[in-house]
Amino acid sequence: MAGPHLLLRSAHALQRSCRFLSSSALVFSTRPPGAHPLPGADAAADADQPAPVDRSGLSNAPGAAKETAMAKHIKALIRSRGGPITVAEYMEEVLTNPSAAFHLNRDVFGTHGDFVTLPEISQMFGEMVGVWTMCLWHQMGQPEAVNLIELGPCRGMLMADLLRGTAKFKDFSQKVSVHMVECSPALRKIQRETLICVPKVGEEGKLAEDSRSPVPTNEQISQISGAPIFWHLDIEQVPRGVATIIIAHEFFNALPVHQFQKTPRGWCEKLVDVAEDSSQGLKFVLSPGPTAASEEFLTRRMRWASLDEKAEVEHVEVCPRAMKVTAEIAKRVGEDGGGALIVDYGELEKVVSDSLQAIKKHQFVNVLDSPGDADLSAYVDFSALKHVVEESAAGASAYGPITQSELLGALGINFRLEALVRNATDKEAEALNHGYWRLVGVGPSPWLDSFDDPNSLPPGMGAEYKALTIVNDNCGVPIGFQ
Repeated sequence: MAGPHLLLRSAHALQRSCRFLSSSALVFSTRPPGAHPLPGADAAADADQPAPVDRSGLSNAPGAAKETAMAKHIKALIRSRGGPITVAEYMEEVLTNPSAAFHLNRDVFGTHGDFVTLPEISQMFGEMVGVWTMCLWHQMGQPEAVNLIELGPCRGMLMADLLRGTAKFKDFSQKVSVHMVECSPALRKIQRETLICVPKVGEEGKLAEDSRSPVPTNEQISQISGAPIFWHLDIEQVPRGVATIIIAHEFFNALPVHQFQKTPRGWCEKLVDVAEDSSQGLKFVLSPGPTAASEEFLTRRMRWASLDEKAEVEHVEVCPRAMKVTAEIAKRVGEDGGGALIVDYGELEKVVSDSLQAIKKHQFVNVLDSPGDADLSAYVDFSALKHVVEESAAGASAYGPITQSELLGALGINFRLEALVRNATDKEAEALNHGYWRLVGVGPSPWLDSFDDPNSLPPGMGAEYKALTIVNDNCGVPIGFQ
């Protein structure tokens, strides 16, 4: 494995590699017809399509709660406990309970779902992540085998674009084994289709897995690049002892958070209870005093806060699961080699306050309305994740966070856009430019006239999304974070 001094001397060469990969080598690796929408062809190009939602704000408009199956389940759970449950428990039940969870049994992504993710806005996002991945592999010393892990892969479009963009580089693509960490059977099936997977053929010519199975659990082969694909319920199930590159895009925002509020009687935890009037469904209440979660998780988080934050902050969100996963990532890349790229929306360098939000059909709704029918998410506390890595002493370091705009710009997205536009029709070029702005722009679209509907051309999200990397100390600083 290359030492840090060699990596520093080769930084300029790697930057040139990024520009080459973005501008020329990937020109012909576009999404094939029928596989996915045209790059960037989203609501920006078709006004009749639902607009991708900007998650930077939160509107909890009051409304009558619909008595969903999940609402009934939550009420029964609260009554069986003899009292309210934590916000973290509420989130976990709503998102992952097998009986009626939001994520487990359906496809909630895309213009026809509840919200749109970045890979669905433009293929350039997945391609730039592929550039970052290949550059990190070079910094790792080009190991002969690499576990490429994606946490929460949604519909698999990021990984499909990554594999398609890097397929021509056989020295890299033939050494990669892809591991998709996904708990939803419905999404696993969609991911299998997106990655154009076929069952692996055994030594005797028999299929290693029943091709009729809707949930791929054994090894599959992606026809995009020939890479073997595996599915796991948890990152801890992914085999150890192999150099690892981990991608986590919009994964951490769905992990359950505890919410705390400062009161005259000290820090209390926000809880979810059954409303007195059954027609109102659920309500938030405060614990009478400190809870086990506040004494453990809040105390730890506030230890990292600045003096000003400790004096001024009134609300705090803490995500213990995010800390646990981050510690596992740091340990894995520290011991096995490699790195991780985390891209999500959140705060750069401060405590996350009251950010929990619910989205249904591309609109913000009340967090407690229609549980099970709306997505729940919260801002990622990047500062806390960095502190976890620093305290882990696992042979890994964290760099960032930086804005998504800064990361994609350093990886050469401008050159990639130029290359794609040269081979595009006028309509395709317009869609590409709109998709590019959504990824790297800040504020309203430059193509938006004063008389246009603002939703027809959604604003750029280049500053809303942040990027953090965790890498083995022998790798040096990754491309984009120098």
